[in-house]
Amino acid sequence: MRGYRRNHGAGTRPALALRKRLGRGGAHANNGGMTPDVLLEAREISRRYGVRPAVHGLNLTLRRGDCLGLLGLNGAGKSTTLKMLVGVLAPHAGQILICGVDLARQPLLAKRDLGYLPQTPPLFLDARVDDYLAFCAALHQARDPAVQIARAKQRCGLNDVGRRVIGNLSKGYQQRIGFAQAIVHQPAVLVLDEPTVGLDPLQIREIRTLMRELAREHAVILSTHLLAEVQQICTRVAVLHQGVLVHEGALVAAELRLQLTLREAYDDAAARLREIAGVSTLDVLAEGVFRLGVEHPAVAEAIIALAVAHGWGVRELRGADSALEQTFVALTAGAAA
Repeated sequence: MRGYRRNHGAGTRPALALRKRLGRGGAHANNGGMTPDVLLEAREISRRYGVRPAVHGLNLTLRRGDCLGLLGLNGAGKSTTLKMLVGVLAPHAGQILICGVDLARQPLLAKRDLGYLPQTPPLFLDARVDDYLAFCAALHQARDPAVQIARAKQRCGLNDVGRRVIGNLSKGYQQRIGFAQAIVHQPAVLVLDEPTVGLDPLQIREIRTLMRELAREHAVILSTHLLAEVQQICTRVAVLHQGVLVHEGALVAAELRLQLTLREAYDDAAARLREIAGVSTLDVLAEGVFRLGVEHPAVAEAIIALAVAHGWGVRELRGADSALEQTFVALTAGAAA
């Protein structure tokens, strides 16, 4: 009998056994009624590997409508944090509440409001898409499996591939299936770990569009190395460094920054640059070197036109590091930790 092949090679599952489990369905309804404004709360959670602390004393709160970008260098503790928040790893200290339910004391109840997409989607490559999503709905004890599966497929753009074998689909489609299994039970909290790693540019664009749509209906935690992804999708940002939360707060609207270098210093350059419509901020970095915050890319043309009109020699005009990038570099280098 043909088995179900996991995409990370973790053994097989007999097809008959899987179908039997699908047939049992969900015996219990999802947690109903109004949920508190705070959907996820981590209180002083810590985790160590041997004597080495991986995460220490982390506090985090996720409210309805939040989309939190979790940033950090490799080894900062991001994946460990996410695994604790979804119940894959138990913290050695601290408490995690999901919609007011203690994850350690009532894990099954708490996980009804959790959706999780790890770095490697937990797919059975030999299963058909519809069968796999039905299996996931049964595991989560979905209240109305047929309706919730149809909704997840529609949200993730899977309506045309329901009868296809997962292993025969592209990586982009497999990532969409990973999103569908995470939302099929309509959780309040959605946790995504590096969801665009390994995708081509077109697939990344499609997945980012999907994440923006999902963020409207779920409280989302997104772990990524891509600062641009956080700027495009998230409303808040948290930075982990060496297992410690060194920054957490609202993410202001992304501002385009330009750096202008003139061939020499001109006395009136700064004042005239500030007068350009669309220039929101200006910093003098050195003689004849300016960093400008602008509202839209077309302002660059106005800057060049101004330089030509006043006879300024322009050595360089280029994009500058974003405010988020500068903050991240400072925090992870220890300068502002």
